[in-house]
Amino acid sequence: MKIFTSSLFIFLTLLFYPFLYSKEQTPKCVLVVGGAGYIGSCVNEKLYTNGYQTIVLDNLSKGHKEAVKHGLFIEGDLGDSLLLDHIFNTYSIDGVMHFAAFLEVGESVKDPLKYYFNNVSSTLNLLQAMHKHNVHTFIFSSTAAIFGMPQQELIQETHPCLPMSPYGQSKYMVEQILKDLDSAYGMKYTALRYFNAAGGDPEGKRKLFKTNQSNLIPVILRSLKKENGSITIFGTDFNTKDGTGIRDYVHIEDLATAHIAAMERLWAGAPSTCYNLGNGKGFSVREVISATEKVTGLPVKVVEGARREGDPAISVADATKAKKELNWHPQYLSLEDMIEHTWTSMQ
Repeated sequence: MKIFTSSLFIFLTLLFYPFLYSKEQTPKCVLVVGGAGYIGSCVNEKLYTNGYQTIVLDNLSKGHKEAVKHGLFIEGDLGDSLLLDHIFNTYSIDGVMHFAAFLEVGESVKDPLKYYFNNVSSTLNLLQAMHKHNVHTFIFSSTAAIFGMPQQELIQETHPCLPMSPYGQSKYMVEQILKDLDSAYGMKYTALRYFNAAGGDPEGKRKLFKTNQSNLIPVILRSLKKENGSITIFGTDFNTKDGTGIRDYVHIEDLATAHIAAMERLWAGAPSTCYNLGNGKGFSVREVISATEKVTGLPVKVVEGARREGDPAISVADATKAKKELNWHPQYLSLEDMIEHTWTSMQ
């Protein structure tokens, strides 16, 4: 009965609402795949405020419907070719943004098939539907994990790609596939390689529904909500100023503006490319803990653990290319602001 009800809902949605996104209307329409998740929902909202129409497709395995405040929401999976055909046949879609990936590095090592099926196979299904329906603008949510162990302190786009996990490998595979599709079919794409996404809605209206997020800042904040909660520092003997690993944190609001700028640049005729997106400044684990205590006024209980295999001492983005070509200038550079916005969004 649940499957029938869901299918009926999708059918009725597609049947009765095409006029909202008909071919005669001027505003461009963007299909936001995975738009009910942490970053996707932020980008969806930013698209709306910039005058775009959006269709959000999400199977809700990680996302939350409550996070989708704007646009048409369709619950469905990228593996459903018939649904994708129906969406592309029904709506005049100008571009696609793809956020529907699994992203836990440790889990990908334990269950690589899960990651290759979802992150690669399902993405191929989406790309095939786009090609079939002549939609040739694609913004891909990639990751700094494609680089593997950093060979320089500030990582540029030309850094060697030697991913160290199935998660990173799955993202790099898609980037390679996109190059081939551009060459063969003229499918234009931009791969945006995030470093550590952080923050939440600065106004506190959009809540952080994702409960299993493994990034350091929400991990620390969740520990404060638990009785006797604690966090583990994995490695205190790195060659850094305080012995803990240094990472680059970039606010999701700034990531959202980069997505829109990248798509608009492709529409203007720019070639396919990739960009590293980061703050350009690294913060150590201990600095993040100290800033969290300052923002929340609460003590963080710390357990010191051994290094995890493959963890670099420092990983910081060189975002010069994005700043130059996309005119991208991050607005939320303060670590305290990122923590405060995350904390507020978790309340």
